[in-house]
Amino acid sequence: MKTFTGYEKGVNLGGWLSQCCHEYEHYDSFIGKSDIEKIASWGLDHVRLPIDYNLVEDSDGNTVEKGFGYIDSAIKWCGEAGLNLVLDLHKTAGYSFDKGEQECGFFESKELRERFYRLWEKLAERYGKYSDRVAFELLNEVTDKSYSDVWNEAIYVCIERIRAVAPDTTIIVGGYWNNSPDALPDLVKPYDDNVILSFHCYDPMDFTHQGAEWVDGMDVSFRKSFDENEITSDYFAGRFSSAIETAEKYGAALYCGEYGVIEKAEPQDVLKWYKAINGAFKRFGISHCAWNYKQKDFGLSDKWIESAIGELVNYL
Repeated sequence: MKTFTGYEKGVNLGGWLSQCCHEYEHYDSFIGKSDIEKIASWGLDHVRLPIDYNLVEDSDGNTVEKGFGYIDSAIKWCGEAGLNLVLDLHKTAGYSFDKGEQECGFFESKELRERFYRLWEKLAERYGKYSDRVAFELLNEVTDKSYSDVWNEAIYVCIERIRAVAPDTTIIVGGYWNNSPDALPDLVKPYDDNVILSFHCYDPMDFTHQGAEWVDGMDVSFRKSFDENEITSDYFAGRFSSAIETAEKYGAALYCGEYGVIEKAEPQDVLKWYKAINGAFKRFGISHCAWNYKQKDFGLSDKWIESAIGELVNYL
């Protein structure tokens, strides 16, 4: 299968410019150059940088110039550290995977989709020149299968608009059900040879999200140990099968843009899970990016995982 070269193992910077309080004090303090240097010391080759539209646009869609400075800094720091970067639009006007954001209307409104295209044109005009080390991810985690047809159309329109100003930039797209590997067969055929197919994996959810208060029906006191008979590399190979078949059909590379385990799990169990999923990634040549570098309940640089991180970084 085709390889997403230069983006084979990374970590997300979630919580910095997305899923956060959109205030400059937070932007200035959450991530700095030393964090990027630490990520490079882990032997990784890229970061995924989630951003919300709120960073660079006001409520009417006018450009907020100062917000672009934080993206500029991330690209600069990554360049100095020898890391590549995926620029991921985590929230656009009218849509977020998180219902709590109360963004709605994107899939019903041509006007909101036009705003999405214009935002990507702005990003492409600024960052297309870094095509050798910056890739674009159009939108994080489309949820409902009912959005599939509109999303497929939006993918093509958006890529066409980006290609007019950034012809060489690698573009990443995922399907519905929160980027489920099972949704990729319904994804539109890649626009061109420089499009990567993406999925996310937090399976099995009762292990990776044990005790998570935001998961419907989850008991916050629930805990589950790692089951080496259930959670194996073969288990993940099976979970990825639809994605692998789709990528092979189109001659495209695969990218698992998010995977990880909540901080409520035991560190040694987390390590075992990473070993298992990494075995499947390696077997099929699937590029991957762990969630998350810092905080957001999954932080790999946080105190809860200190006892295992020295070995765990070998399986990122």
